[in-house]
Amino acid sequence: MEPGGTDVRRVRAGRRGPPGDRPVTPAVDWTRGSIVGNLLKLSWPMVVSNLLMMLGPTIDMVWVGRLGAASIAGVGVAGIAVQLIMGAMMGLIMGMRAMVARFIGGGDVPAANHVAQQAFVISAAFAALAAVIGLFFSEAIMDLFGLEEDVVREGGSYLRVMFMGAAAMAFRVMTEGVMQASGDAVTPMVLAVFYRLLHVGLCPFLIFGWWVFPELGVQGAAVTNVVSQSLAVVVAMWFLFDGRSILFRRRGLLPLPAFGQSRLKLTMKDFRLDPSIIWRIVRIGLPAMVSGIQRTLSHFFLMYFMVPFGTVAVAAHSLIQRLEMMLFMPGMAFGSASGVLVGQNLGAGQPRRAEKSAWLAAGMVGGIVVVFSLVLLFFSESVVRIFSQEPELVSQGGVFLRIAVAGYIALPLTSVFMNSLSGAGDTLPPMIIGVATVWLVQLPMAYFLPRLTDLGVYGVRWAIVAGMIAASIGYTTYFSTGRWKRKQV
Repeated sequence: MEPGGTDVRRVRAGRRGPPGDRPVTPAVDWTRGSIVGNLLKLSWPMVVSNLLMMLGPTIDMVWVGRLGAASIAGVGVAGIAVQLIMGAMMGLIMGMRAMVARFIGGGDVPAANHVAQQAFVISAAFAALAAVIGLFFSEAIMDLFGLEEDVVREGGSYLRVMFMGAAAMAFRVMTEGVMQASGDAVTPMVLAVFYRLLHVGLCPFLIFGWWVFPELGVQGAAVTNVVSQSLAVVVAMWFLFDGRSILFRRRGLLPLPAFGQSRLKLTMKDFRLDPSIIWRIVRIGLPAMVSGIQRTLSHFFLMYFMVPFGTVAVAAHSLIQRLEMMLFMPGMAFGSASGVLVGQNLGAGQPRRAEKSAWLAAGMVGGIVVVFSLVLLFFSESVVRIFSQEPELVSQGGVFLRIAVAGYIALPLTSVFMNSLSGAGDTLPPMIIGVATVWLVQLPMAYFLPRLTDLGVYGVRWAIVAGMIAASIGYTTYFSTGRWKRKQV
């Protein structure tokens, strides 16, 4: 029996809970069977989902690139601010994910449902705050970088729309988190396919004013993001509250047998505002939120250090950042899958299996990183040309990309162990490691290397590599201590 008082075997058998419980859907038991198989089953939908999630900003940059270097730089800088609020939201939701995974692993389905209900409240409050910031402070945020006037104008218009539409992003992150933490990685993938196809199709129409659509320029890219994610949230809510059973199960219209394998079907029955649960979610998620914010703040400072080297350097740096969003997604997906397995196995009283899941995930990510790094090392300029044909930008971006490859060796350990610790609910040590490596290693080096050496602008990029390696050492060292196994949520 777990602390919550629920017999884990009852959930594994797929039977109903106590009176008042909702039925527990027969599902894959992620606390049993092959760990490698479970990682693959959970991670491949997450890889697709995360790649599609990052495809949006990349698509924006491909089309915005046709508008010139100022538009690229403006959207690139504004994108950092968007990452800031996204990192904050994902950090807060990390507390919810850890609690849902523990309760599902331990068999306490009603408690998992109650946690998810409170996450709706947190998401709504966060979205309202972001909208206010976007409405009144978009240009002020862009002005912090000392950018040229046309760059501030382009980036400010993009940022205002993204912030004011933050509700779409907040609720999408929340609904995906509920599904994934409960063991359903396929449904978020299907949703990601839906809204990214819409994004791909609509984006150029709103940027360039094709057909009957208005010509909105960079603002059109932001509008496309908000519209597509808003529709995804509507469908996700329907899925979470069992709308899918009406269409897909009874009519048999969906050929994916894994679709709908989540053990958690939400209900708002007996909903009440629960400050104690909200505080527990925030208490666990706050360090993760700080980690996400400071990680994005470091991008602000790195961009600030890039600005004196000119618009081309800023544009090249922005392109590499957008490309890395996609490159890092497989590692983050395996890390998220490992976090689900760690949380559910700890809830089921299997700490050794939880630890083994993380190490195996790190090894699998390592193999993927080697392949991608070799491709980028030899074809860096060709990759940059996908985004821009300007010779100076291609040359600068190619060098930036080759330098970045040196830091990718740290990706497997960083992405997997960071997410695994968060999945266990042990979010304070990752925050400390993140703050230390960014503010004591990466940013000081980014400031001094261009000034004290002949590296110039390339010193900033080498500082990023140093920060990545330092972070991987910190995460691996702490994870190896095993203290996270005793963390209570």
